[in-house]
Amino acid sequence: MASVLTVASDMLVGLVALLHAGFLILEMFLWDRPAGMHIFGHSRKFAAASKTLAMNLGLYNGLLAAGLVWGLSLGAAGDPVKGFFLGCVLVAGIFGGITASRKIFLVQALPAAAALVSLSIA
Repeated sequence: MASVLTVASDMLVGLVALLHAGFLILEMFLWDRPAGMHIFGHSRKFAAASKTLAMNLGLYNGLLAAGLVWGLSLGAAGDPVKGFFLGCVLVAGIFGGITASRKIFLVQALPAAAALVSLSIA
């Protein structure tokens, strides 16, 4: 039977996976739609010019989500997989927070860091 810490850790990993699945949807399908333009704060002209780039970003976010789900599906044996993908998310979140928007620290890096910490103590 899984411990409370393990369940809490897996819930945090699942949250990070859901966030990245959401980023996939936003970047691949909603980038040039009113909701996407509002969330990211860009114009219709910018959205049209950068749509292909955004779709590429969305695909990467989807791959991160898939890796986290894969790690979750392996149970305790998936801890190294979860750790690897959370590390990737954390590095991307730190880099994005420095280079693009400080909000990325909060929505990407902070949840990944919390999940990594919880994984290490579970």
